[in-house]
Amino acid sequence: MKLIKLDAIDSTNDFLKSLASKDELDNFTVVTAENQTKGKGQMGAIWQSESGKNLIMSVLVKDFLFDTEHFFNLSVIVSLSVIDALKTLNIPDLCIKWPNDIMSYNKKVGGILIENTIKSDGRIVSVVGIGLNVNQTNFENLPHASSLAVICKTEFDKNALVLLIIEKIQQKIKFWETNSADLWKVYFNSLFKKGVPMPFKNPSGQNFMGIIQGVSPIGQIQILLEDDSVSEFEIKEIQMLY
Repeated sequence: MKLIKLDAIDSTNDFLKSLASKDELDNFTVVTAENQTKGKGQMGAIWQSESGKNLIMSVLVKDFLFDTEHFFNLSVIVSLSVIDALKTLNIPDLCIKWPNDIMSYNKKVGGILIENTIKSDGRIVSVVGIGLNVNQTNFENLPHASSLAVICKTEFDKNALVLLIIEKIQQKIKFWETNSADLWKVYFNSLFKKGVPMPFKNPSGQNFMGIIQGVSPIGQIQILLEDDSVSEFEIKEIQMLY
């Protein structure tokens, strides 16, 4: 595993994508940064992080995805890998808020952004961005956010966490070859508020009640509605109110 450590960068994902476009990088090449000025979340959302306090990393994943219909498989692997890594640190009550926010109790402690590039020869190269709130303790005006340090009342070694997460990703990619159904099941069972009646909001601002049933193979969330029908929603087509 090649590890590139940066002090500050606009985006570790953008940096790694640029490197990958110019050079044949090793699989699982990792870029970390102490500070990221233009961190990105899902659908262009901004990821804010206090300098030096948190884990900001991007990892190159090749030779796993082979068609666009299975992009979400990598989200399943990475989110479960992060959960497993945090479990080894005894972080309590971990779950995944669809599609790939990492939660402890009802607080978001991390997020994942995967960007896929299809090469001219048809190969798919993925850059997996992972942001974890590790030692930051100030979350003013962020009522749904927290960190490992706040939850466990101790500081954590960010560098050790990088190695642990990569180890888990590599293990799960290997495991996926023969046990993908088992990992999907674990992902379903790890979903935040699965099976619980919850309020949601659509892009028009209308609120409605629903119960999360699962996630489709292409990554759409499946929600049981009040009329007993099940609808599937893309990212940003629905917002959970909690």
